[in-house]
Amino acid sequence: MTAIGLFYFNNKTMKEHSYIEPLQQIIELIKSSDLEKQVEILNSIRKELHQVSPFKHEPVDLVQWVKNTEVVANDYNPNKVAPPEMQLLEVSIMEDGYTQPIVTWGKEDVNEVVDGFHRSRVGKESKVVNNRVKGYLPIVGIRKEKSGKKERIASTIRHNRARGKHQISAMSEIVIELKNRNWTNKRIARELGMDQDEILRLCQISGLEDLFSDKDFSNAWVSADSADDFEPIDDNVEDMDLIRIPNEKDENRIYHTYEKWEAVQYGFFELKHPRYSKTQCENLYKKLLSDLNAFEDALKVVTTEWVHSCEHNLTNSSMNRIAWLGQAALAYVHNIPSIYCAGFKLLTKDQQDAANEKALEYLNKWLVANGREEVSIEQALLIDRQVELY
Repeated sequence: MTAIGLFYFNNKTMKEHSYIEPLQQIIELIKSSDLEKQVEILNSIRKELHQVSPFKHEPVDLVQWVKNTEVVANDYNPNKVAPPEMQLLEVSIMEDGYTQPIVTWGKEDVNEVVDGFHRSRVGKESKVVNNRVKGYLPIVGIRKEKSGKKERIASTIRHNRARGKHQISAMSEIVIELKNRNWTNKRIARELGMDQDEILRLCQISGLEDLFSDKDFSNAWVSADSADDFEPIDDNVEDMDLIRIPNEKDENRIYHTYEKWEAVQYGFFELKHPRYSKTQCENLYKKLLSDLNAFEDALKVVTTEWVHSCEHNLTNSSMNRIAWLGQAALAYVHNIPSIYCAGFKLLTKDQQDAANEKALEYLNKWLVANGREEVSIEQALLIDRQVELY
């Protein structure tokens, strides 16, 4: 008698054993079938049991085995694992087996990964693991009410953040996408497990903080784009490569991760100054930009010592680089955040033009010194030109 049969016959509280024989018949059917049929039967049985399970609302209650060719990556995951960690993951799965299924959602004839892309890679690329699991992967599906694009993105990030693994630059792209889906900062913060200050910083990293903020910002020395020019996107978008930070595909663009930016150390992305009021910050902005000698001294330092910040921002032709230099100079001199750029409006028209020309002078000096072509004031300020997000 099988172990299952012994259990039930020894259980005096069990009054019926009528299903033991059919169960044994199913077991024999599975044993006599080829691999593909075995998997099909097991998956079907699990689905039926899941329907009557007291835990049917928990995705882990239904683990299915599917061919690894039916599991595909998503196009937004900000989590990247370095080679040593990938090797450790492979060893872990080789030694301990799959202890966690891959979280997916059904997309046409495939299962797109929500969490566990690297676990799926190991199953596909490791010969030892692939042979052991016979070309299959264990998956669970996310809840149906969480299968929309924005909900899947939020779920992926929650999984990654719970493990402390996510990339800031990629996270800023995702925040932009959710903003384009009409999510407020408050909702993004709640869904992604962040605070609203972090959301704003991620918007700032993209160079489009004013475009995607929930509150009004001055249009002084910032990108002239309007959020009204952008249409919300939905889950019918096919080419997700189009939903990226502007100018991302430019081969001449240089990227550095957030922690390397010198501007961070000078309070560029802070939401307020530790001592000065808003009015004081804006007046200091006015004072610095109206004193061209002091402004030039600050520009010299920024364009020579802020190597990573300049490379990341001044190689981006889709942002207002004149504005960035002005804000960077203020951060260098007074540690004043960029959000107080409205101080530019306090200048006269002549003072504004003079400050713009001085910033352009040092922008072009930096471009030439780094093997790039000079730009006009119109190109640097993006006058009469919209940044295209799509």
